[in-house]
Amino acid sequence: MNDQSDLPAGFENGEESFAALLEQYSPETDTELRVGDKIEGKIISIGGDTVFVDTNTKIDASVEKSELLDENGELPFAVGDTVALYVVAASESEVRLSKAIAGAGGLDLLKEAQAQGIPVEGRVQATCKGGFQIELMQRRAFCPISQIDRIYVEDPEPYVGEKFEFLISRIESGGRNIVVSRRQLLERELAVSRKAFLEALGEDQVLEGLVTRIQPFGAFVELFPGVEGLVHISELSWSRSAGVEDAVRAGDRITVKVLGIEQNEDNKKLKISLSVKQVHKDPWLEIATHFHAGQKTIGTVTRLAKFGAFVELAPGIEGLVHISELSYDRRVNDPAEVVTAGETVPVVIKEIDPEKRRVALSVRDAAGDPWVDIAEQFKIGQAVEGRLEKKEAFGYFVTLAPGITGLLPKSLIARSPESGRIEKAREGETITVVIESINAAEHKMTLVPGDPDNEQNWQHFSKPSSSAMGSLGEKLQQALSGHED
Repeated sequence: MNDQSDLPAGFENGEESFAALLEQYSPETDTELRVGDKIEGKIISIGGDTVFVDTNTKIDASVEKSELLDENGELPFAVGDTVALYVVAASESEVRLSKAIAGAGGLDLLKEAQAQGIPVEGRVQATCKGGFQIELMQRRAFCPISQIDRIYVEDPEPYVGEKFEFLISRIESGGRNIVVSRRQLLERELAVSRKAFLEALGEDQVLEGLVTRIQPFGAFVELFPGVEGLVHISELSWSRSAGVEDAVRAGDRITVKVLGIEQNEDNKKLKISLSVKQVHKDPWLEIATHFHAGQKTIGTVTRLAKFGAFVELAPGIEGLVHISELSYDRRVNDPAEVVTAGETVPVVIKEIDPEKRRVALSVRDAAGDPWVDIAEQFKIGQAVEGRLEKKEAFGYFVTLAPGITGLLPKSLIARSPESGRIEKAREGETITVVIESINAAEHKMTLVPGDPDNEQNWQHFSKPSSSAMGSLGEKLQQALSGHED
């Protein structure tokens, strides 16, 4: 008697045990493939006209190679790639696959396609009332115009002559009345793609989208057909002054970053928050590479305040021009007297503080300090006409040229024979004065009353002096005394 102690388990009881062992080592398979099933399988070989696919059953399936070719007539698959196809024929010895049922076929095959949701290939023959005539497996079918595409069709003619895949909606009157829909198939395929897109969607992803709608609070962007997100107005641009329509318009294709994904309360829709500005770096992190103190540049006035004007140098970089830095030409009481929102102005950068995100600017320095070359314009003893700018208790401010304002002390006005005329002058009127002293470093000038009818008017210019009352002052006093006599 043979010793069976060394035999593997399952061989002890002869043929019956061998069958059990074979079953044990056979992979678990689903042998019941039915017409209409959609399967995914790996390509195991590619022949001249046929591609063979592993169905994960004991029988491999075949599909005509022509069905898998792309628009260029090339096969975009290789051995090992996975394909998704429909079962159009299944028996104990053969399984045939297809992207869609095509060619000639009986009514039973069409009914099977309708029941199983298998696409059927058809050609648009002509337009008719309400839709299209479709040639479907050598039968005539009807496709409503609303079912030929996902979008509203204004011109049906471009569809005529084209070959598409359809789902069968109805079969009536023994096959004489067949209604099909391409839209249902497109939406079904889109739903699968949309699900895959949403499963892969995550925060911090950077995507391209289409601006579909503009609202005062932001812009809606389509990331995938049927999937929209919102770019809030605060996330459109680093520029705080940018409005929605200043940043984007409907129909624009833009790049966005996903900030957050939340499920709505009804659990039916996702709330997707997007950002345009965060696709790019915060401009304050690189401000030193573009701007520096002392630099002269241009900017746009974004808004006005009582204390000055805000000027944008670049998107997200905004600085302040204090009211005292708006003009050398005049005393500014309201920034609106000098600049307006939206105006482009030259500025000089006085100081940059990246940590506090502050930039101090000057408009008047950009125009230049008129006191720098004052010696070329005015001299002590010169009689000039000036604009009475403002009256104060201690004297009158008189502007001689843009940015050049001097003080006419009240004490000198009182001693002048022209005191009555000067005191009656109104702000904005022109009066004649004589320059008594100039202090260019401190932007100060002292004036004395002048006689508009006297052509001489102390036209004896002397060398500049820092003394408020020197030899010239004495001569002026003598002249005034002589005039009183």
